[in-house]
Amino acid sequence: MLKGKKVLLGISGSIAAYKSAILVRLLIKAGAEVKVIMTPSATDFIAPLTLSTLSKNEVLSELSVNSSWANHVMLGRWADIMLIAPLSCNTLAKMAIGLCDNLLMAVYLSAVCPVMVAPAMDEDMWLHPSTKKNISALESYGNSVIPVENGELASGLKGDGRMSEPENIIGFLNDHLTKAGQLGGKKVLVTAGPTYEAIDPVRFIGNHSSGKTGIAIADEFRRRGAEVTLVCGPVSEHINSSISVIKVTSAAEMYNACVDLFPQMDIAVMSAAVADYTIADPAHEKIKKKEDFMVISLEKTRDILKTLGGLKKGSQLLIGFALETNNERENALKKLTDKNADMIVLNSLSDPGAGFGHDTNKIIIFDKNGGENHFDTKSKAAIASDIINSIIKFSNG
Repeated sequence: MLKGKKVLLGISGSIAAYKSAILVRLLIKAGAEVKVIMTPSATDFIAPLTLSTLSKNEVLSELSVNSSWANHVMLGRWADIMLIAPLSCNTLAKMAIGLCDNLLMAVYLSAVCPVMVAPAMDEDMWLHPSTKKNISALESYGNSVIPVENGELASGLKGDGRMSEPENIIGFLNDHLTKAGQLGGKKVLVTAGPTYEAIDPVRFIGNHSSGKTGIAIADEFRRRGAEVTLVCGPVSEHINSSISVIKVTSAAEMYNACVDLFPQMDIAVMSAAVADYTIADPAHEKIKKKEDFMVISLEKTRDILKTLGGLKKGSQLLIGFALETNNERENALKKLTDKNADMIVLNSLSDPGAGFGHDTNKIIIFDKNGGENHFDTKSKAAIASDIINSIIKFSNG
């Protein structure tokens, strides 16, 4: 899969940088074209001459040399994939906040290709809450994180934090490139986030959905080569610029957008937390606090999933979500049948680490052929991958 691919290898300051020579050699052997960028501190661990000899390209580490500018924008556009290995704790933090103080960071922030990182640090650093937060930030930006390994560390201790071995990194790259073409040419609709139903121009009825799961699903579809449209309620999460986004506020706006888009789609995943009821007669002016009690009349919103189920053609796949607090399995299976969906993703608020606001989730996927697959609690990015793997498996029969 790497033959003919352009790989931009970023190396940051870590003792694991000595493995970069092996990594470059394996990439070249696999038929890739490799260019190397080093942070200034990385040159303390491995000589640029070694890497330039192996890659057959000049190694870059400065934004400018002898009045000559290293064009970070073009470097970021040259690559088919950018790999940062090793990723030090320091460079991880810079990537998480978008700091741009060296050539590697400038290229990363300019890159339009997929980005993969292989962290390397001591166990206590790896387990620190700030590191976990930074890793989550990178994943939310659409980057892929290669898991660290357990073994001997630079400190002399043994534990988690060791950079994945070069051979394993090559395996991850091949897996990524294989997946990248899985859904090429497919058009996918995803919904995410809450809807807000206006009481008056100031107040609304809503829910606690962050949109994290839906955005992660949209991003994973993008990685697999699909053309993705995301219809998104009010959220603050980062959305990759390669995804076409339609922003909505109310359930009615989301309904109209989905009904309009669905006929052109191959796959639709309805993961938004859409309001079941809306305000029957919202006030045009701010309601003043006068009475001790106020009664608000509600009316049902139009059911997006059921409507799409009625419009669905044989070649289309429709996936719904069910968030339940009781009779979870029974309610999910009923929804699967009543809405004419192909699959239902169930998550329960009773499961620790699942539901609104968490960075993790725990799901069960039911399909109309009687399939039932349980998945352990994991990051929402990993859950998104499980969902799309299940969709591919289902569509392949």
